[in-house]
Amino acid sequence: MPTRHAPQALHLVLRRERTGCGDMVRRATRGRRVALVGLALHLTLIVAAAGPARAAEPARPAPPAALAGTAANAAPHAVVLMYHRFGEDRYPSTSIRLSQFEGHLRALRDGGYTVLPLRQIVEALRAGAPLPPRSVGISVDDAYASVHREAWPRLRAAGYPFTLFVSTDALDRGYGGMLTWDELREMVRGGGVDVGNHTASHPHLADRDGAFAEREIDRAQQRLREELGSAPVLFAYPYGEHGAAARAAVAARNFLAAFGQQSGAIGPQGDLMNLPRFALNESYGEPARFAVVAGALPLAAHDVTPADGLLAPGDNPPRLSFRVAAEAGGLERLACYLTGGGKLTLRVSAGRRVTVDVPQPLAPGRSRINCTLPAPSGAWQWFGLQYYVPGPAVR
Repeated sequence: MPTRHAPQALHLVLRRERTGCGDMVRRATRGRRVALVGLALHLTLIVAAAGPARAAEPARPAPPAALAGTAANAAPHAVVLMYHRFGEDRYPSTSIRLSQFEGHLRALRDGGYTVLPLRQIVEALRAGAPLPPRSVGISVDDAYASVHREAWPRLRAAGYPFTLFVSTDALDRGYGGMLTWDELREMVRGGGVDVGNHTASHPHLADRDGAFAEREIDRAQQRLREELGSAPVLFAYPYGEHGAAARAAVAARNFLAAFGQQSGAIGPQGDLMNLPRFALNESYGEPARFAVVAGALPLAAHDVTPADGLLAPGDNPPRLSFRVAAEAGGLERLACYLTGGGKLTLRVSAGRRVTVDVPQPLAPGRSRINCTLPAPSGAWQWFGLQYYVPGPAVR
């Protein structure tokens, strides 16, 4: 297992990755099906381990030394994984190969992980209650048919619960390649499957007004209640995008938590209305990357500015800064990366405030910044942000 003192310690190279809710299927008015392929920025992790024979094996980090033997060691934290399609090789940006997915399930089984329902993780975070070490939640977005055909049987055999975030229009309109309501009900009744709200039509919410977001959320909530008998308590933003208006709409509906698509582990300092998840697809689902993300720890960042992920013209590039709690340890090896833009310059000032220099305006669409800091255990503490710039962008 790599440590912070090893001369060939684990390193990460972060660059642009394409995954996420990018290809929700739409039906044209005359019955023709059109695939809407959205752009999502993704995280590439190229992992160099101390020995090649160990590179593909899940690390088993001990609790960080700063927390060991203290009450803080019981602070809840977890990693949430995000999938979309399973074994659909025509859509590599949103699909995971079945061999990769089966490898992930083996790694979870053999690596000392505890897979918990997402709702249980969220409730522990809200209550400040302890979670088992190496807790993991599994989420699936968009309700593609391969969830029922490929993922559900494998997860059920492994005994692993998961949350499926559903955009209801796709089921109501019978889009090809999507679940039916009967299939969704079958999974829910079979146990181990919780359903979350993913809006009705899977729109880009970031630069829409609050009334639009409210209609999308409420329409999906009503259809899920009608079809399943209960309304979801968890929400996921389509494409991970949201601005202050969409966030307020979600918060006003008393969801326990809402999830984005920025990378990172979740912990007590996490924003319950914008919790991170690690996206997995064919390009970024290999064993070495899975070992890194599944074993990640939250970087205790707070007092983040700008608070809104929607960037107005006068706020681009973002003047990003945040404070890092003392429990994270020394900041000498803290590094931040812009997807597609490489490593960013950091300044650390009094009060452990970190200022990140984003050298030029972000392009229209989605951009992500990922900040990592090695823990004494050899795992990576991780804090991710997603920004949205209005304007023409390749979806």
